[in-house]
Amino acid sequence: MPAAVQLDTATRSLTITGPPSEGPLLGYQIYDPDSGTFVLEGPWQQPTSTLQIPIPPERGRYRIYVSALDETNGWAWAQNQPFLLIEVSVDHGHATLIEHRTSTLRAIQTRAFFTAARKAFTLPVETIWTNRSLIRSMVRRDIMARYRGSAGDLLWAVLNPLLLMATYFFVFGVVLQSRLGTDTSKTGFVLYLLAGMLPWLAFSEAVGRSPYVLLEHRNFIKKLVFPVEILPITQTFAALVTQAFALGIFVIALVVIRGSFPVTALWLPALLIPQILFTAGIAWFLAALGVFLRDLGQIIGFLLTLWFFLTPICYPEASLPAPAAAILTKNPIYALVRGYRAIFLEASAPSPDSLWKLWLVACVVFIAGYAWFHKLRKSFADVV
Repeated sequence: MPAAVQLDTATRSLTITGPPSEGPLLGYQIYDPDSGTFVLEGPWQQPTSTLQIPIPPERGRYRIYVSALDETNGWAWAQNQPFLLIEVSVDHGHATLIEHRTSTLRAIQTRAFFTAARKAFTLPVETIWTNRSLIRSMVRRDIMARYRGSAGDLLWAVLNPLLLMATYFFVFGVVLQSRLGTDTSKTGFVLYLLAGMLPWLAFSEAVGRSPYVLLEHRNFIKKLVFPVEILPITQTFAALVTQAFALGIFVIALVVIRGSFPVTALWLPALLIPQILFTAGIAWFLAALGVFLRDLGQIIGFLLTLWFFLTPICYPEASLPAPAAAILTKNPIYALVRGYRAIFLEASAPSPDSLWKLWLVACVVFIAGYAWFHKLRKSFADVV
């Protein structure tokens, strides 16, 4: 017959009738259900028809294991034997019984695994969606603060990517006479360079700033109500604004030079979404690590420069040695560059083989980056 559980809200205690008695002794342990942290252990006693368990007065949720035990083998629940599982919550001194059931350790572990797996996929997206208004406001503030007070004001949002791409065109297209794609003219090189730079601009800007983002907003970290996990996301979407201006420049150049705009450009969301996921995952990872490793910003600056030149953006892919190409083509940014050039310049869809791999890598990095950030978040306030 299953145990009956009653909660006395006045004394904040549980009365259990018919608890497990498959051993010489009976006891209970209390844990934090979120972290699995041990809270306290009750006295061992001879099995009786009723058992009284006082609930801690501190606010929070508690998971109580009521189990038989013996002095030789220890707790029955630790040996995967059935025990009574009770969950309660305490808020402002008021206790609430959430649930009680007979369970086993293996059942709890299985349930925890599927719960964690579900949260791993849904929690990052829920965080972004729930705080979308705050993210939009912070992105606007970031863009305005970046150019406020300058003579060019928001015009620099157009001039910065334009001048950067003009510099690379001069070095590689004029000085080094590099040519890309099937069009060997200088205008063809301009288009292929611009198409390759589009995903790189947004990625490098967000990733390059992410090691500093929590340190720049350290006053937010100590505010328990502020979702600090949106700060790297803010950088990611702010960088997309730069890409949007660069995309406008590219579309104008494409129409002027070729006189048309390809229908295959409708494939852009299929590339843009994994680009955002991949960038956000890297940004979360670096933002959390940057709190503890203050030199990370300088290291990432060098690695981004190396990453750029290892990606065939300013030079033809054919110039890569075969052994190096076999490795470098696994680069997610390479897949993005090839995809952008395919849909805008070659009037074709992205390679299906590259596209599904890009989505897979982007989703894994997105989830892993958020999990890393979430794991380290509790230590931020102690370091900053």
